[in-house]
Amino acid sequence: MALDNGKAGDGKIDTNNLYRQETYTDLGLGSIQCLLPITADGGPDAARQPIFMGSAQIMTPHGPIPVQCEIPAGNLRAACEAFPKAIEAAVNDLVREARQLERERQGGIVIPRGGKIELP
Repeated sequence: MALDNGKAGDGKIDTNNLYRQETYTDLGLGSIQCLLPITADGGPDAARQPIFMGSAQIMTPHGPIPVQCEIPAGNLRAACEAFPKAIEAAVNDLVREARQLERERQGGIVIPRGGKIELP
């Protein structure tokens, strides 16, 4: 992910990787966070591009599941246009991961009900 700079464990803020966060929403489908690069004095950092993150919720029989994803876009209008496909891809990734976890869970040793295991 673009936000991981590998310095989370040292406890210091990386003043070369600062962002100001703005949130936009239509009060319905979801929201878009825009992470605007800034310098250590709070001014715009024109050397870096903004990062757009989308968030929404999908309803399941077990309740809502939050979905977040990075949106490849250079401006807010493009992020709004790319939002549906980015969220759809994130949901597809979640479904794929859930199916993989279910396959792994089912791949374990299964003992039939009432069955006995006899050791030699």
